[in-house]
Amino acid sequence: MTIEYDGSAFAGWQKQRDKITVQEVLEQALTTALRQPTEVWGSGRTDAGVHAWGQVAHFDTTETLSELACGRLRESLNALVRPHPVTVRDITPTSDDFHARFSARQRTYLYLIQNTRFPPALDRNRVWWFPRPLDTDKMQEAANLLIGKHDFSTFRAAQCQAKSPLKTMDAINITRHNDRVEIRMSARSFLYHQVRNITGSLVYVGCGKWTVADFKRAFDACDRKQGGETAPAEGLYFVGVTY
Repeated sequence: MTIEYDGSAFAGWQKQRDKITVQEVLEQALTTALRQPTEVWGSGRTDAGVHAWGQVAHFDTTETLSELACGRLRESLNALVRPHPVTVRDITPTSDDFHARFSARQRTYLYLIQNTRFPPALDRNRVWWFPRPLDTDKMQEAANLLIGKHDFSTFRAAQCQAKSPLKTMDAINITRHNDRVEIRMSARSFLYHQVRNITGSLVYVGCGKWTVADFKRAFDACDRKQGGETAPAEGLYFVGVTY
């Protein structure tokens, strides 16, 4: 399944006791539609407030689903999940050994910043409002230092359960579209809060609080205390997975 959702309505992707999550809503809908208990595995565990345009998940069923049946199931699920702001965009059969999380070769996240003196109204809870001017060229110069395999401890949250801070960043692209700054990051996998912590430090560079050299020193320190602030969840989007 390819799924999109407004993360501001959920306590994150993963099931939690006494909280509404995307995984729980989908599992309840699938269990009803297929008339059998159905578990859903996602390609990534987004936090509370984080959105998705291209989250991928899989489920197992004893039924053989044709293309037509998949289309009907999608329509049923989109009716069953209402009024929650989650939509199943596509369902397609795959091989028995496919796993939404472990088969992934690359994940891409997008961070949106509204760089205006006035706060957003229609995009409230969907962008990070940052009123100070941002130099995106300086931000890109700093971001280029992160490409490749590195120790990302400076951008790793204390609650991260990954066995190693070593990750390989495939690409970081920073662009401006009028008053909107977009930061797109791609890697096979990310540490807990890695994208948001990198974004917070890049914004330090963009607004002049840090130089590119300051950013490099913080990165090389491999110490979260040397990094910038954690960017808020509402600006982050899970946009796609490559298999």
